[in-house]
Amino acid sequence: MGIFGHKIESYIGVDIGAHGVKLVELRKNKGRPQLWTYGLVDKNLDIHLSAVGERGIPELRAEQTGGGRSTPAEVLPSTLETDERRIAEYAELLKVIVKKARVEGRRAVSSIPVSSVFHTVINLPKVEPKEVDALVRAEVAKVLPRPLEEMQVVHQPVPLDKEAEKKYLRLLVTAAPKNFVAFYTSVFRRAGLELSELETEAFALARSLVGRDQSVSMLIDIGAERTNFSIIDQGLPMTQRSLQIGGNNIDAVLAEILGLPIEPVGKLVHDLSYLPPETLRAEPFVRLLEPIVKEIQYHFDLYLHQSGNEGKRPEKIILTGGVALFPPVMSYIKRFFPLRVFIGDPWARVIYQDKLKTIIGELGPRMAVSIGLALRNF
Repeated sequence: MGIFGHKIESYIGVDIGAHGVKLVELRKNKGRPQLWTYGLVDKNLDIHLSAVGERGIPELRAEQTGGGRSTPAEVLPSTLETDERRIAEYAELLKVIVKKARVEGRRAVSSIPVSSVFHTVINLPKVEPKEVDALVRAEVAKVLPRPLEEMQVVHQPVPLDKEAEKKYLRLLVTAAPKNFVAFYTSVFRRAGLELSELETEAFALARSLVGRDQSVSMLIDIGAERTNFSIIDQGLPMTQRSLQIGGNNIDAVLAEILGLPIEPVGKLVHDLSYLPPETLRAEPFVRLLEPIVKEIQYHFDLYLHQSGNEGKRPEKIILTGGVALFPPVMSYIKRFFPLRVFIGDPWARVIYQDKLKTIIGELGPRMAVSIGLALRNF
């Protein structure tokens, strides 16, 4: 679901995250998406702002017995400064990628971090279609952490069974700060691109990793700073939550174990990601992985006990993000859940040259959001 609320014709997806910028351009080939070009630049960026309610490692350690929870998708940052320095920095990175990758299109879709989005599901009585928007805004205004006029709000229907749809409407609502939208629009304009749409990371990931699968699954996106959790049901991200744990924390633990400076450890973690899962013990990283496992369990319990979900059963846990390839992550999660746990393949729905298979396969977990954004109009 997009924040601007209308479709576009561009097939460029741009993911601006805490660890850099990723871009994918797709073209139609007999109705199917074909990879035209891609590019990425690694650089630490401060695009993810801290949100009230997020917990990091110290808080989680202190709450191990109580199972402390984080719900940043429900609480928005209070401000987002659209300052010239950051606009110029992000625009320059984008220009570099566009030039080096020889991008031909000019209209792009970009993503909004989970930590900066309000996301909820609401039930409404059956009303005339023209009344729905006003009712949604009235309901959401009660719980938004910022004034309604400062937010861009969109919604879409959630499929119900025939009996339920006679009685009420279920809607998936997403809201983002308007100044966030203005910031991104300025970045893309400065880079010589037109930002046609903004979309949450969860929707992009659902598109690239789940597709038309209607079963209940969980997407876990482990980035540099945060781990985002989304339950996907009927192809839609029904929930979004986040923990302030990511690859930077894993780098710090490994540096501590090996007695190395933090700088070279990131490359070491990358190299270790090529090892089979069972070859690297998870125990040294339990203090990071245990909160992730607890969040998965809590997330499933919460969703499956909601009205209308009692008979549903999750089928799989899909991992993505650059850190998802680190062997202890998957092996530790598998210990606790009798489900299929695997690294998602965002290229599965995309045509590409065979000679690129190894290269883009390794990049897949890092490019999943940008691929999903580019797939938006297929």
